[in-house]
Amino acid sequence: MSTFTIYPAIDIRGGKAVRLVQGDYNQETVYNDSPVSAATEWEAQGASWIHLVDLDGAKAGKPVNDALIGDIARSVQVPVQIGGGLRTFEDVERLLGLGVSRVILGTAAIEDRAFVERVLGTYGDKVAIGIDARGGLVATRGWLETSEVKAEDLAKELAAKGASTFIFTDISRDGMMKGPNVEAIVSLAKVSGASVIASGGVSVLDDLKRLAAHTAEGVSGAIVGKALYTGSISLAEAVREIG
Repeated sequence: MSTFTIYPAIDIRGGKAVRLVQGDYNQETVYNDSPVSAATEWEAQGASWIHLVDLDGAKAGKPVNDALIGDIARSVQVPVQIGGGLRTFEDVERLLGLGVSRVILGTAAIEDRAFVERVLGTYGDKVAIGIDARGGLVATRGWLETSEVKAEDLAKELAAKGASTFIFTDISRDGMMKGPNVEAIVSLAKVSGASVIASGGVSVLDDLKRLAAHTAEGVSGAIVGKALYTGSISLAEAVREIG
């Protein structure tokens, strides 16, 4: 039976757990001074995975918070996935060596296809492809740039190269508490034939239920950030009811 996983998000910037509005580095809210304590708290509430983003790394184009990421991976018993600035094979090896269970490649999926194919060929299901879309087109470099590549076209191409998990973010919904773009998420899953984790816009428990209703179509989970930190979704309740 297919399962639906809820991924509490910890976005790391300057050593703290923060949230940005639509990827805008000038619109930041600090939710926890310690990302490690945030991770252990989500685990205590029933999380079966933790989703990490190295925001400093996404902007710099290389991982920045390795030590902190390693601390988080060691502090919890559940698997951890990380994205943000992963552009070289050595970066991927190093982070997996820190105890991370899955790495997320984003910008590189557009800019360095040979690298992505090498990582997929070597690490397989330890790799997720992050597809962040603005108006249906893939955004890169921490959402600072928008490409001319359609999200669905990229998903089809990379699924053919062995990608089994995609993380799809509709940037217009991220941090806005307006609900996820369910139609686009389901469409990406159908087009790619892969597992798709939804990201962006989840604001109430019903949003998660709407997504979970499409598990059989390939929607395998959702990343939840702001809604957990503001208390509009209780992780413990969501895990009991859905995942």
